[in-house]
Amino acid sequence: MKVHYECLSCFITQSQKISELATEDLEKRKEAMIVAAKALQKYYHRNAVPAIGGSLLFLELYRLLENDDPFKEYKRISNRLAKKVVEELRKELKIGLKDALKLAIAGNVIDFAVGYNPEKIEEDIEHRLNEELYIDESEELFKSLENAKTLLYLVDNCGEIYFDRLFLEKIEEAYPALKIYIAAKEAPIINDATVEDLKEADFGKVGKIVSSGSRIVGNPLEFADEKFREIFERADVIIAKGQGNFEVMSELKDGRIFFLLKAKCMPVARELGVPRGSMVCVRF
Repeated sequence: MKVHYECLSCFITQSQKISELATEDLEKRKEAMIVAAKALQKYYHRNAVPAIGGSLLFLELYRLLENDDPFKEYKRISNRLAKKVVEELRKELKIGLKDALKLAIAGNVIDFAVGYNPEKIEEDIEHRLNEELYIDESEELFKSLENAKTLLYLVDNCGEIYFDRLFLEKIEEAYPALKIYIAAKEAPIINDATVEDLKEADFGKVGKIVSSGSRIVGNPLEFADEKFREIFERADVIIAKGQGNFEVMSELKDGRIFFLLKAKCMPVARELGVPRGSMVCVRF
């Protein structure tokens, strides 16, 4: 997916958030925003992919601000609260494979870092489980998994990874012969999950944890290492979570890839041809 006109404001908003999380020094924040503004010509152009351009810009700001993980506390809170929510779900609800798929999508929507009311867990989750997918190619996904030997699962953000783990458990139960690889970032970039986050969440119990080989949002193959590219090429089915993976991987037009996401911004909704806010499971 190439940049849309709205992506420019997203670049700027995220740059401001990074500067505010990275330092209390107002002069450094101002310097960071000046650097971001000057760098836009490099990263925001007609053929840019927003997730890639954004990542390169944000890494410039990390170096300038001398903070390699500005979202560290945000991610820690997200993981802690999401883990608690999933533990409650296991007690309260009987969750099937399709339910787990929906939760893996919906998990991205709940903003754990600003707090979550435990008393509303069941009500909120039931609402999300009853929400229909605007594009639902889940049966095609499940049929593909029946005939597959290997699955590559590309995670997205911290917090929601605990819903991904629940979905992967259900996949493992339904397709016990399936070899599962789970890929996360090599190092921090915004609130994306890293290999260390997956290890902490015990993903090793449901598959083999692998690095994407880079810290660029969306897992672009040109930034990946040889090991990740080999796993990617060998995979029979690929599940790609979130908008960043869609922005990058939709460029490949690869029929093995199923995108699970909620179209939270107009550019992604426009590309998919769905209303903003729609939940989808789609090949693209």
